[in-house]
Amino acid sequence: MALRYLTAGESHGPALCAIAEGFPAGLHLDLSRVDAELARRQKGYGRGGRMQIETDRAQFLSGIRGGVTMGTPIALLVWNKDHENWKALMSPEARGGPRFTRPRPGHADLPGVQKYGFDDARDALERASARSTAATVALGALARQLLGRFGIQVSSRVTAIGERSVRGDGPPTAEERVAIEGSDVRTADPALAGEWRAIVDREKARGGSIGGAFEIWATGLPPGLGTYAHPDRRLDGRLAGALCAIPAIRAVELGEGTRVDLPGDRFHDAIQHSAERGFHRATNRAGGIEGGMTNGEPVCVRAFMKPIPTMTTPLGTVDIDTREPAMARYERSDVCAVPAASVVGEAVVCWELAAVFLEKFGGDAVADIEKAVTAYAARIG
Repeated sequence: MALRYLTAGESHGPALCAIAEGFPAGLHLDLSRVDAELARRQKGYGRGGRMQIETDRAQFLSGIRGGVTMGTPIALLVWNKDHENWKALMSPEARGGPRFTRPRPGHADLPGVQKYGFDDARDALERASARSTAATVALGALARQLLGRFGIQVSSRVTAIGERSVRGDGPPTAEERVAIEGSDVRTADPALAGEWRAIVDREKARGGSIGGAFEIWATGLPPGLGTYAHPDRRLDGRLAGALCAIPAIRAVELGEGTRVDLPGDRFHDAIQHSAERGFHRATNRAGGIEGGMTNGEPVCVRAFMKPIPTMTTPLGTVDIDTREPAMARYERSDVCAVPAASVVGEAVVCWELAAVFLEKFGGDAVADIEKAVTAYAARIG
């Protein structure tokens, strides 16, 4: 069965909910790690006041018994504490409060109004809000534990905030991961962290917002996950699509994919073989993916995030009622959400990797997968 999910919920509605299908039976889960991932998502320098209100926790309703998956759909809720302050506007039973008629450039406000025929942009912006990624992170936390059962690890680091950027040269080491998790801008470099905080402070002072970039690394993946057989099932396309589906992500790079200045003999990774490592690459400019499939090297993807479109010094817009020029309405928001977005990015990468892993090795139970993984390793050795 394919690994798939649906989520529902609005930013200031009662809760976010998700149903996931396709997890094998017999997977032992530490449910506290789901809440730990939700807490990681709430951190980061430049986050707004909403994070002072919410303390996200996942409430599981089905598919798990005693911390072990049953092979049936998993349902979960993440309650929105802030809904108590928004009942007049966002109650499912009643509709009240002022309408939102001054759409923000760069947000879903105006396209949503035009698509659905709304007279209130709130009907679009509430679901389009990045608040929905809390449910995505909870699902990614489950996928991460499935991957971890088979020695696959996923981590991230921020590589740019504003005009100051760096580039990692490999997966973060264990020591670097500890430092990254302790940093409010998700870098192991204290001096760089200071520069990035100063950029965020500058934008906050001028009433603006700032974007950036992050990279995600996955290690321990066997070769052959994904396929070249169908365009929509290529792993590189699936990862790029999943990352671009995160609100405000505008571009994705796989490996050194933007290095168009390099000729072929300096870009592609020579193949080698040894008794210890089997087939492997001398370099990893492909980012661990060739022909839509993993090649056994660490997978590297980078995502680039635009500035948040809600600013205290807003851009010009047009009121949808009067058609007259106006200033975009301010809705409480972050100045910079790049560190949080890197955590969301990890979650969607975990999900896509778990999906292709199950497509390759899947069975009804974890024991079936273990047998398939062992047989495959013996064949390709």
